[in-house]
Amino acid sequence: MSKICVDKLVGLYERYREYVTRHPGAAAQAESAVRTLSYLIAGRFSDSHELSELVYSASNLLVLLNDGILRKGLSRTLPVSVSQQRLLTWLSVLEYVEVFTEMGATKLWGETGRWMVIVLIQIAKAILRILLLFWYKSGIQTSPPIIPLDRDSQLYSNDQDGQEEEEDVTFIGQRSGRVMRPLGSAPSLHARLWGVPKRERKRKQQEEELHASPTPLGLQETVAESLYISRPLVHLACLGLCGRRSWKPWLVSGLLEITSFSLLSDSTKLLNRRERAEMRRRAFLLLYYLLRSPFYDRYSETKILFLLRFLADYVPGVGLVARPLMEYLPIWQKIYFYNWG
Repeated sequence: MSKICVDKLVGLYERYREYVTRHPGAAAQAESAVRTLSYLIAGRFSDSHELSELVYSASNLLVLLNDGILRKGLSRTLPVSVSQQRLLTWLSVLEYVEVFTEMGATKLWGETGRWMVIVLIQIAKAILRILLLFWYKSGIQTSPPIIPLDRDSQLYSNDQDGQEEEEDVTFIGQRSGRVMRPLGSAPSLHARLWGVPKRERKRKQQEEELHASPTPLGLQETVAESLYISRPLVHLACLGLCGRRSWKPWLVSGLLEITSFSLLSDSTKLLNRRERAEMRRRAFLLLYYLLRSPFYDRYSETKILFLLRFLADYVPGVGLVARPLMEYLPIWQKIYFYNWG
């Protein structure tokens, strides 16, 4: 009986894989629809935030699954070993489900279960990142660990490859001697370039990013990345020792993150495009310390709420965004992985 069920599941997966390979545009639309549904659900009824986060996590996992199928179909696998790719996939899955897992643990087991799940997830992520850093020499850890495919550029690339395989029919003008292609051998409308081939340049840039080797890290950069990886565990340890109202976890975490960023900043010019984007992301995330307790509770909360209320009352149209944001801020503050993940 179980063998029959497994065979049916394998058959369903094969059909789904074939459909995604043939219709990547439809797969992208399905992913967008699921993600949009997660936004529409939030705040509609009791437990809507948990359901919204579940749908959002499912949309990210769907993108990860479909990208894996398309990479195999297009022969564009990641430029890493199979074992490293598995580690990256597991790290991506943990990042995509961590918020929902925290919410679910809170519902099922209360605060004690919630903090146990948070610690276990952070330990698992740290182990995976340490293995990637020291064993596989993967350089600066990026988020997300696996870059989602750009479906438009991949479709365009696929069409171009198909056109190149066909015989290139041309003729030479008798007077001008110019080599021209007849209209009958032109590419399809959606693959035709009418202006400057920006799309082609973008595709080449993405190909370079995908196949770019990680920048080798020296001792200083390795120490900096190790500090960045260990920062969540050190913060959790400080929370356990000093309490959630203490300033010490906030200060220690901020000090580790700023130290790591400053040590890595010396070698920014040597990094590839993806690693520089990660450094910009980390610089932006330093602003999160304004929204993290206890700084938020004592200084930022009143000022941020006053600014949002002022914009909602006096700037036309801003209230559509500002008022839901004011309602969501207390919920956002309660979720560890929103704040500190």
